[in-house]
Amino acid sequence: MSELLSFILRAKAATYVGSGERAVASRPGSHDLVYTEDGWQYRDSYFGGTDFIGQETVWKMTVDSVEPVWAMNYYGKIARDDLLDGAESGRIIKQALFAMYAEGRFLGGFRWEDGNGPVYVDESNGDYQNFTGHESISIGGVEAYLLVYNGGLIRP
Repeated sequence: MSELLSFILRAKAATYVGSGERAVASRPGSHDLVYTEDGWQYRDSYFGGTDFIGQETVWKMTVDSVEPVWAMNYYGKIARDDLLDGAESGRIIKQALFAMYAEGRFLGGFRWEDGNGPVYVDESNGDYQNFTGHESISIGGVEAYLLVYNGGLIRP
């Protein structure tokens, strides 16, 4: 596994999934989470709540420069608020992503059930270098939450 991919997994697990500390907003109205380790920095910056949009970015830091090297954009929403609310979707997503990251990955081909009925599914194409994907939570076979994402390496 590449050094960058390993860092992305640790950063994702430590921030949203790990309920990491919020950082100072990078833009008016944004919610930001930051993780820094051994010359790498990760920032997840998003807007909204039950309907939200955001971007995750990784920078490689050296003595002479700070270069963006990877990013992911996403948009998610509660599609059926009669079946699912923001707090419950957040709980399900955190548990599912914790299980996925424990497998050493963050992209698709993943299904998780919490035992109370909701089913989380993440499907994607590509790898961390260039990818698109979709995550969803279904309740009783009905998609109640959905998120689309895409991203990959940033090259000068």
